[in-house]
Amino acid sequence: MSVGTPFNPLDKKHLGESVADALLRGEPVRLDSLEPFKGAGIYAIYYAGDFPLYCPISDRNRNGQFQQPIYVGKAIPEGARRGGLGLGLDPGTALFKRLREHAQSIEQADNLDLKAFYCRFLVVDDIWIPLGESLLIAKFAPLWNQWLDGFGNHDPGKGRYGQERSRWDVLHPGRSFAIKCADRQESIDQIFTEIEARLRDIYY
Repeated sequence: MSVGTPFNPLDKKHLGESVADALLRGEPVRLDSLEPFKGAGIYAIYYAGDFPLYCPISDRNRNGQFQQPIYVGKAIPEGARRGGLGLGLDPGTALFKRLREHAQSIEQADNLDLKAFYCRFLVVDDIWIPLGESLLIAKFAPLWNQWLDGFGNHDPGKGRYGQERSRWDVLHPGRSFAIKCADRQESIDQIFTEIEARLRDIYY
């Protein structure tokens, strides 16, 4: 914002920031302890375990700190996926279902422990969901959003298993649908080395 520009509290950036700030004020809860709830919205997932590669992240999330999400996402009402904003639609339990899907992905991974994952989430009006998510990703550059793609993937379905396995699924094998996908040219060692270097550059 330039010096001569008056502050506009209704500017979409400020409104988006208020949504993101509201989420970050929430109390983190264990991802495996969620009970069903209604609503759509945004969320941040935190890792506080001992997977060696993620130590720079988990160090920032232990002892109640929860400073660095490993993944940020959104859950929108079902109808919004067909091209609308989802305004006025019943969101059902969209946010809970999305978080539960993520918990199931982590449970299936051979080298991750679901008990080490926490989340913050915020039920929010549909129109603010994409903006809130975008601002959180820009603020934190979460590893699983920016550098290790694939965590949020769904089963591509029959006829699409020819696509390459995601980087996330190479590093964290175990999801049943990913096993059916084509092998990736990058090896697990190559991915590990690249992520290790990126985290070292960011945190040390």
